[in-house]
Amino acid sequence: MPKCSVAGINFGWDLEKGKFLFEGDDAVLFWISSAMKTFFDTIEEISGEESSNLVFETTGFRQGLVVGQYFEKMKEVSVTEAAEMITATYATAGWGLTTIKDLDFNSKTLTAHMKDSWEHKINVAQGKTAGGSFLPAHYAGVFTGLFGTNIWYKVTQHQLEGHEYSMIEYFPSDITISDNIHQLARKKEAQKIQELEALVEEKTKELKGLVDRLSSPIIPVLEGIVVVPLIGKYDEDRSEQLIVRTLNNLPQYQANYLILDLTGIDEEICEHTASLLERIGRAASLIGTETILVGISAELGISITQSAINLSHFNCFQTLQHGIHFAFSQMGRSIV
Repeated sequence: MPKCSVAGINFGWDLEKGKFLFEGDDAVLFWISSAMKTFFDTIEEISGEESSNLVFETTGFRQGLVVGQYFEKMKEVSVTEAAEMITATYATAGWGLTTIKDLDFNSKTLTAHMKDSWEHKINVAQGKTAGGSFLPAHYAGVFTGLFGTNIWYKVTQHQLEGHEYSMIEYFPSDITISDNIHQLARKKEAQKIQELEALVEEKTKELKGLVDRLSSPIIPVLEGIVVVPLIGKYDEDRSEQLIVRTLNNLPQYQANYLILDLTGIDEEICEHTASLLERIGRAASLIGTETILVGISAELGISITQSAINLSHFNCFQTLQHGIHFAFSQMGRSIV
């Protein structure tokens, strides 16, 4: 089996089994600007840029944490020595050149300079203008494992922005990967709720417009007689719309009689409905149209009586047929 050693790191190839070995463990090689770029592009295409960035960041941190915890168990190796061993090992594996600066075990802070990393090369191939989050988060995981405390990062410059290298500061923090995942989930949930609320509002407006058009239409039944059926409950806005629509349309029908059919109205008549009857009757009379009420059931009659609403100045009939016959007879005509 072919083997070689580079900077103290052992590589091997078992060609019969199709295996590549890195320090005795199975490894795999990919082309950065083609195969790995396609892998990253696909994740972003499926998940969206914001979600995929969190995926890369989370994966990088958790993989780094495994590495850091492994070296932390090597009690004979200091954090500084472990950091040098890790960065040297990563360099032989094609991860780019990372240099650790100002490592302070007491404050658990450090700065990393990353140059020509595989993530940077992928971002260049993708045409990105901002660097990725996998490797910055990866080293946060590494030092979380080495220090035994949660470490997070801040990118102060990206090589992709034209700098010689990326510079990342690391420090103890309460920020965790789980918090970031939950924050994104809540953000997406809030966005979805806003989208649903906007959709509901839009559909409500459409439905309200449809109801306004369909409810209380003006129906010319005979020459000089129109019928307006009242349906449901009338609040202030709906009452105003009905009055305006009815009065605007009465002249074109040359209506002598306006019959308000209360058959479909709520039995528990409210003040807006009572006011509507009063106002539409007065307004219609101003243009020479007399208002007749029909369809007053026993239940509605009781409700009107209990509400102390006075409808005595209206001609009232139990059925629409009776109201039409009355209006026709008042005009000196009869239905044959």
